[in-house]
Amino acid sequence: MEDLKYRAKKREVRHRDTWDPFQRNPVGAEKEQKRRCFVLFQNLVAVIVGIAVLVSAVVAKGSLLMLTSLASWKSSQSDQDRQFYMLMLVFCLVYPNFLVFMKSLWRCAFKSFVPPNMRTMGFICLIECLVSFGTSVLVLVVMPHFDILTNLFISGGVCITSAILQIIFRLQRENWKIIFPICSLIFTTAGYCLLGMDYYSREAMFVDFFTNKKIEHHNIYIYVGIGIVSSLLVSLCWWENTIQATHKMQKTLSELEGFKDFVFVISSILRILVIQAVYLIYHRFLIEEEFRINWLSFSLQDNQWATLQTGLVLFFLQAFCAAACHWFGVVACKIHAVRMSFALPLCCTGPVVLGLGLVLFLTQAKILVDHTEATTIFEFCKKLDKPDVQNTTIAALFEMTRSICQTSLNSPYEEWPFAMLALEGLCMWSGLVTCTYYVWKIKVQRIERTSQLFVRRLYESAFIDLSLLLNTKMKLPKAQTNENQDELQNCVIYLCATMWHETYDEMLKILTSMFRLDRYRGDPKEEHKDCFDFEAHIYVDDAFMKEKGTGKRLVNSYVNDLINVVIEVYRVFTNKEPDDVSIIETPYGGRLMFVLPEGNMLFVHLKDKGLIKNKKRWSQIMYMYYLLGWKGYISKNPQKIPRLNNSRESLVSMDGEIFVYSQYDNDSKRKFISDDSTYILALDGDTDFQPKAVILLVDRLRMYYNVGAACGRIHPTGMGPMVWYQKFEYAVGHWLQKTAEHVFGSVLCSPGCFSLFRGSALMDDDVLKRYTTTATKGAEYVQYDQGEDRWLCTLLLQQGWRVEYNAASDAYTNSPQEFKEFYNQRRRWGPSTLANTLDLLHSGKETVQRNVSISWLYIFYQMFTVGSSILGPASVTLMIAGAFQFIFKMAGTLSIIIACIPPVFYIMICFITKANTQITIAAIMSVLYAFLMTASFFSIIGDMVVQGTFLTPTGVFLVSMAIMYMVTAILHPEEFGLIIYGLMYFICIPSGYLLLTIYSLVNMNNVSWGTRESNKGEGVAKKNENVLCNRDCKLCCWDMKLQVTQETDNVMLQQITSLTQQALPLLPANTDKPLQAASKAETQTKENAVESKNHSADKHKEMGARGSDTTNSGIIEQKSPEPVSSDDDDDYEDRFMIDNVDEEEEELPASEWVEPVKQEFLKKLTYSNMKRNLQAQIRYTLRGKAYDDVCEDLVLMLTDTLNTELSEVGPEDVLNQPKLEMLQHELTKQARHILKNSRLPKLEKRVKSAIEKTLAAPQIQRLDEGEKDFWNKLIERYLKPIEDSEEHKERVKRELKSLRNKSVFLYFIINVLWVVATFFLQAIGNDIISIKIPKFTIGGNGTGEYLKVEPLSLMFLLSFAVLLLVQFLAMLYHRVYTLIHVVSYRGTEKNYKEKDSDEQGDEEEDLTMENQYAISITAEDHL
Repeated sequence: MEDLKYRAKKREVRHRDTWDPFQRNPVGAEKEQKRRCFVLFQNLVAVIVGIAVLVSAVVAKGSLLMLTSLASWKSSQSDQDRQFYMLMLVFCLVYPNFLVFMKSLWRCAFKSFVPPNMRTMGFICLIECLVSFGTSVLVLVVMPHFDILTNLFISGGVCITSAILQIIFRLQRENWKIIFPICSLIFTTAGYCLLGMDYYSREAMFVDFFTNKKIEHHNIYIYVGIGIVSSLLVSLCWWENTIQATHKMQKTLSELEGFKDFVFVISSILRILVIQAVYLIYHRFLIEEEFRINWLSFSLQDNQWATLQTGLVLFFLQAFCAAACHWFGVVACKIHAVRMSFALPLCCTGPVVLGLGLVLFLTQAKILVDHTEATTIFEFCKKLDKPDVQNTTIAALFEMTRSICQTSLNSPYEEWPFAMLALEGLCMWSGLVTCTYYVWKIKVQRIERTSQLFVRRLYESAFIDLSLLLNTKMKLPKAQTNENQDELQNCVIYLCATMWHETYDEMLKILTSMFRLDRYRGDPKEEHKDCFDFEAHIYVDDAFMKEKGTGKRLVNSYVNDLINVVIEVYRVFTNKEPDDVSIIETPYGGRLMFVLPEGNMLFVHLKDKGLIKNKKRWSQIMYMYYLLGWKGYISKNPQKIPRLNNSRESLVSMDGEIFVYSQYDNDSKRKFISDDSTYILALDGDTDFQPKAVILLVDRLRMYYNVGAACGRIHPTGMGPMVWYQKFEYAVGHWLQKTAEHVFGSVLCSPGCFSLFRGSALMDDDVLKRYTTTATKGAEYVQYDQGEDRWLCTLLLQQGWRVEYNAASDAYTNSPQEFKEFYNQRRRWGPSTLANTLDLLHSGKETVQRNVSISWLYIFYQMFTVGSSILGPASVTLMIAGAFQFIFKMAGTLSIIIACIPPVFYIMICFITKANTQITIAAIMSVLYAFLMTASFFSIIGDMVVQGTFLTPTGVFLVSMAIMYMVTAILHPEEFGLIIYGLMYFICIPSGYLLLTIYSLVNMNNVSWGTRESNKGEGVAKKNENVLCNRDCKLCCWDMKLQVTQETDNVMLQQITSLTQQALPLLPANTDKPLQAASKAETQTKENAVESKNHSADKHKEMGARGSDTTNSGIIEQKSPEPVSSDDDDDYEDRFMIDNVDEEEEELPASEWVEPVKQEFLKKLTYSNMKRNLQAQIRYTLRGKAYDDVCEDLVLMLTDTLNTELSEVGPEDVLNQPKLEMLQHELTKQARHILKNSRLPKLEKRVKSAIEKTLAAPQIQRLDEGEKDFWNKLIERYLKPIEDSEEHKERVKRELKSLRNKSVFLYFIINVLWVVATFFLQAIGNDIISIKIPKFTIGGNGTGEYLKVEPLSLMFLLSFAVLLLVQFLAMLYHRVYTLIHVVSYRGTEKNYKEKDSDEQGDEEEDLTMENQYAISITAEDHL
């Protein structure tokens, strides 16, 4: 309701100024806000992850302590049981090393292998062996001799080395923070001292250890010493954390990064060997003979299943929970919940384990001893005896209780010795917390690699909580392209949209998206956390036409639509017209330059197909060379940057402040930004996206250096059955296929409608240079021009770059809604996809060597998918044959023959008829096949009913497919509704996988685009100036043409003009003349017309004092008025403007298309638009609570002044030059008076600038000579229009037909062989060659009957099922990490918060925008 009222209020204001107040409001133009549900979801995820970290750490630590109690020589377990539990402890230590070994071996075998530096590897292996020795001695030798509480506390001492190194290297940013590692060292040392004192007090007080075996108590001191030494050895594990923070040993650490995988393979093996050696040497040779390992006793008896169950459960709990704790800890850091979900749970792990153990001890002890007989703990422990019940839980609880009773708590004397044990635990825990204090202050980027968060890939399962805290990097490493390691790297993004005959609504989508990104990036009122700059570029193919009759070269109707869309979207976002518009003639056609509302730049490049190659691939080459080649060149050579000699270049943005064009500012910033941080966002002319989608793609390229491109989730839009089919097809392709490619290797195709490319990747050898190759052979036309985005990705992959997919980056694009358009689109995509995939497979050996993301297994996976797609037509044919066989009770052979007739018939049709006829017949056959697929669906269900089980091959396949797609849709909650289109997709399978395959193969020789071929603007002349009415009328069966011209009826012309002149002036007959203001006085109208004529005839020899540095030749230039101002105003102009009065510049020869384009933008100088523009400019210039009152006063008074001065002007009349000069003088005078009375003279310059911008006219500028030379050479070298000879065309035509024939023959032979093999298996009979599958009832009981299945069909179904299962597992993995990324983004999402005016300080005094790069172009830059 509030939204309706707000829109009505705005419409009412507009209605006061014009009779046409109505406007379109594009979807998504409203300002983005944080959605409360997402904030709650983010907090919920953080809480869940924190709980998971705490629970998994507690279970892992508790399981290990329980195993040490069961394996203790003081436990009540038998020798055989203790040996088994000790073996489980060994497995717990070996398990994480085994995981690291497998992962590193995989990377070395299938990713990359770098030969190691033997000296560095030897040093690392030595450290790893010492750490492994200390861990195994502490866990396998020392801890079985201690009680469970001592074992819990002693592990806290592993932080001592880290604390010492922090003190030595003084890593703290503030000097006073050195107190933390000093306190940690003191606490840990005190804990060790209390440990020795505790055992001394136990021996002095003769604490009963509940064993009948005679052990000398003084031996315990040896184990205390060994425990302290082993803890020191374990603490060496995290030496690298401190060293990398000090930037010491950088050469060693950098070398280690290169061959770390191989080092981990060797070190993991060594660690496992050390653990085994400690276990065997101590328990076989060093321990007393009665406790040594007896290999013969390892046998499972009937009464030992409880021991086996207890040991295995504790082992799996410890191993699984330790790995889960490590993974959840990584997730917590990546979602920016370091404090709540990482540091807090891990620091609380020890106290929670202690508290949980004591609670169990106090509450569950009554199960073991009758509490009525034990009044004290001493009496309780004395009566404690092993229960007879063979229950694993009770047995574990008994050993835990027995171990607690072995502490000082079980003392007949005073209980103060137990306080000493508690103080020991407090000291150890305090030492850990103070040593890892930096974890609470760590700064994490939006999405970090695990290697940037943690020093080691390996975790210590025995000390999982301490391991994660100590392994967290003290300082995030400086990335290869980062200037500041704690902040995001700065980057520049070039949005490049290619347009080819888009409709008005499609243009509205892409322009709205660009304006949204401008608002997201540049609004100074709002906080912004993403460090990026951007420029928007639109490349319009085929933008010009020849006007019939006159032969003038004008922009066509598509360009006119685009101009109207820019004006409309600008008006929706800002309630005003575009401020700064420049029209530039270029060697390739023309360029329109806009300044977006927040100061970012929008360039519209108009391509003339007579001057430069058209179509999408050449537009991409055009902007890649321009943005990466030319702009990169001038950024590396600052003297090449054009001088800012144009006063126009200092009037941008709607806030009234003065700074240079973003165009030149971004060019200057490029020298501080590497090519790795220069990104190109490839777009189509109908793409709709949110700023979030762009930022998520930028994250992927920021995180991994080798990622050359990243694509998002593409959603087709539109209405109709074809769109419904494509919605589910796109969903399945992204849900399963793209995720599998991302997880197992690399995405093969990053669609050109929404993909982010890294500049350095495109500039790599054999990428952009080869991308400019002009197709000369038939195969090249198919691979290069039919699917340019896939070919570009193939080039990137072959050079070693990775292409990724981000499922949370959503983009929407129009999809074909007609059957013909859909088939023509896929006719291009199908052969191109196959050609590029085969090219990648052909170069598989070289690609695997260069690209670390592609392995031989991934190559095999792609070979399997290609084979499945090739066999698609035969598979669909056999499926239809199965439907015939079941429905019509046909024989298997006959059903196959009948099912093969339609495909063969369609192949013949495709060879002998035209494309339109082929598509028409395909549409009819698709409808018939849809009925057959419906029958097939019910036939499968009927077959399961007849067979009495769903465990048939087709039944299992159908049920599993339905379940898999349903689960997949549930895991994509925002896209769950797409599941309803699955039925449409199912019944269209024959059309999509059979008929479409045939059509695309047979028409492979047709290399036309196939979509958007019509050009409504080409060759269409403007309405004849003598034609007043031109209508086609239909009356019954007659077609009548009605045309009224001046020659037909001059009387009618006079009547029409006399009636309309009072309401609204007609457009001038001559479009080369500007619109003039209409006046009630006839003499004034004549004077204006004469003045306009004189200006047009004189070619504007008089220069304007403001607004442009160029004169106008043949074009009426609307000059900015020269105000009459005070001396202060003159000083202001002298500061910011260049005096061109004494300079005589040459005239700009303008083309015929310039003036009509300029006239469109001159409409901003009408009364209605000017009034709205002035109000918007003033409000934006004086934004802030402190200026609310003066702002409204200015708006009110200046509006009154405007109304008074233009009282005789119509709402749609364009003001002439004298009127503009007079109006600016009056507005400036009134504004100065108001500000003087308000005692705010410092705002005068800002308000004056706002008035000037309101009255500014579009400018015609000259292209810089250096850039003009660049375009001429680029066109000559790569983009010169192709003029093929007839001989060349005939040769290419023959090659394309030959390629078509070979491809069709290959496809035909492979599919026929598959069908023939199935046919003969059917002919031989299932009794001879078949696989028997037993039938089962619903209850799982066998029926004794068997289902006979052909081995070939079963093999194909199983292979396809395995492929889907692999893709499904990849989807699960990808969804988890997508969730992490989304939550991470929501945690750092832009917070739309208005700045208070006080925050601006004294910016009004200095109207130059501060540059975060401190750019200053000196004289040396121009030398």
